[in-house]
Amino acid sequence: MTKRTIKVDYLARVEGEGALHARIANGAVEHVELNIFEPPRYFEALLRGRDFREAPDITARICGICPVAYQMSAVHAMEAACNISLPHPLRDLRRLLYCGEWIQSHVLHVFMLHAPDFLGCDSVVEMAKTNPALVQQALRMKKAGNAIIAAVGGREVHPINVKVGGFYRVPRRDEIAALRDEMAWGRDAAAEALQWAATLDYPDFERDYQFVALRDPDEYPMNQGRIVSSQGLDIGAGAYEQHFAESHEPQSTALHSRMVADGSAYLVGPLARYALNFSLLPADVQSAARRAGLGPVCRNPYRSLMVRLVEVMYAFGEALRLVDAYEPPELAAVEASPRIASGCWATEAPRGLLYHRYDIDGDGLIREAKIVPPTSQNQPSIEDDLRGVIADNLTLSDDALRHRCEQTIRNYDPCISCATHFLNLTVDREGEGVA
Repeated sequence: MTKRTIKVDYLARVEGEGALHARIANGAVEHVELNIFEPPRYFEALLRGRDFREAPDITARICGICPVAYQMSAVHAMEAACNISLPHPLRDLRRLLYCGEWIQSHVLHVFMLHAPDFLGCDSVVEMAKTNPALVQQALRMKKAGNAIIAAVGGREVHPINVKVGGFYRVPRRDEIAALRDEMAWGRDAAAEALQWAATLDYPDFERDYQFVALRDPDEYPMNQGRIVSSQGLDIGAGAYEQHFAESHEPQSTALHSRMVADGSAYLVGPLARYALNFSLLPADVQSAARRAGLGPVCRNPYRSLMVRLVEVMYAFGEALRLVDAYEPPELAAVEASPRIASGCWATEAPRGLLYHRYDIDGDGLIREAKIVPPTSQNQPSIEDDLRGVIADNLTLSDDALRHRCEQTIRNYDPCISCATHFLNLTVDREGEGVA
């Protein structure tokens, strides 16, 4: 009986710190465990006792990559608790803000974190030497997304202009109009990048995922919609905790989420949104996806890189539509008065469904907070993917298998923290001879 161990002390190009241990005996995968050992930051506890109006700004600090997502889920949940609805122009302005986040986050992941895997590069710095035009184009697209966030949110990182009831200030018409040229360019650049991505060599691996995402009858989901699944689930955000439950696993400081009914894993994120909402994409985006070789459903997690570019193209086009239609709202915000209530909401962060619940008292103080990020929902699926990938590639050398596992985790763009190092990978092989 032989035993082989593979270790990766640090993996760049993923946010957070953790480890993976996989045990293989006699040609079979016995155990796969994704360890997350980064210290928890206790944001839910930090929110208790704070004024309900502080939640959007506090939660925006959870992540520097997707602050808008946390801000949007928080502010909508508080507005649900206060029983207020926003006029359509303010909702459109928030959707424009979310477009900026999707663009900058997806572009960051596709080109700076994930593409090097497919081009045989260790980093985007190395990739820039061999593909300078591609990297320059990516940086310009990311900058365009950041420009939206700055114009609507007040600054590019941790935006400060969102408040319960609307915004502290609505942008002038000329401030929004100044975004137009880059939005039009970005839509074409994303379509071009999608066709480039279609030429990459993707590992042949698929799983029959249980997809979970928002769905709205009128638009591709960002800020609102019902929670639906590929297995027929269709619920409002208020029923989320009846159908999804988190559990603490001893190897992880991040909770794992599964379906309450049967304990099964599920997938949130671009593949799920795309599969459950393909018909809501504009005709030109659908056509671009089909030209790139994608059907209405994609079950290959490595091709999530392509689906992210589909969403980048969509976000640029949607931003362009909103920019062209923009007229400054008469009021920057509607009044939000606290009451004893519980407010729930879910939005679509770049990485997937992001659920928030807040219980507030009559003075507007937060008594309880619950935040379920996409990565905790995807952790069981990540482990299932790894189990299948390892089983399918036992003949690979240790180095090659290690890289394939790292690449598999990067498919998810897991946002474990704002750090840059993520993975210690250990694979124990027993009773197996591999060349």
